[in-house]
Amino acid sequence: MPIDATKPYDDSNIFAKILREEIPCKKVYEDEFALAFHDINPQAPHHVLVIPKGRYVSWDDFSASAPDAEIAGFVRAVGHVAREAGLVGAGYRLLANIGMNAHQEVPHLHVHIFAGQQLGPMLAPR
Repeated sequence: MPIDATKPYDDSNIFAKILREEIPCKKVYEDEFALAFHDINPQAPHHVLVIPKGRYVSWDDFSASAPDAEIAGFVRAVGHVAREAGLVGAGYRLLANIGMNAHQEVPHLHVHIFAGQQLGPMLAPR
C-alpha cells in the first residue's frame, strides 16, 4: 500500500529493521552513509536498493534535513554501487518513488538501481 511521504519517520519500517540487522539482507555495499542490497522481489536482472542510514521518509525530507556530507555520501554510494556492478557502460535506471501517487511502499527513502536488460520507456504513453 502506498504511503504518505509527509508523515513522520516510522522506526518499524522494514528498511529501519534491516539497518538495525533485525532482518537480513543480501548486502552489496555499506559505508557510513548508505546501505545497498539486492531487492527481494527483483523487477530486472539487476535490482539493487540503496538506502541512506539516516531516518528520512522521502527525497524532500532528505534534501531539506540531511547534512551536506550525508547527502554527498549517499549520492556517491549510489554511483559506487553502479560502477562496481559494471552497469555504467550498458546503462541503468535509478528510480525513487516518493509518496502515494508514485506508489512509495516503504516509508524510508530508497533508490532502486535497475539494469541487465532493455528497460523500455519510463511511463506508458497516455
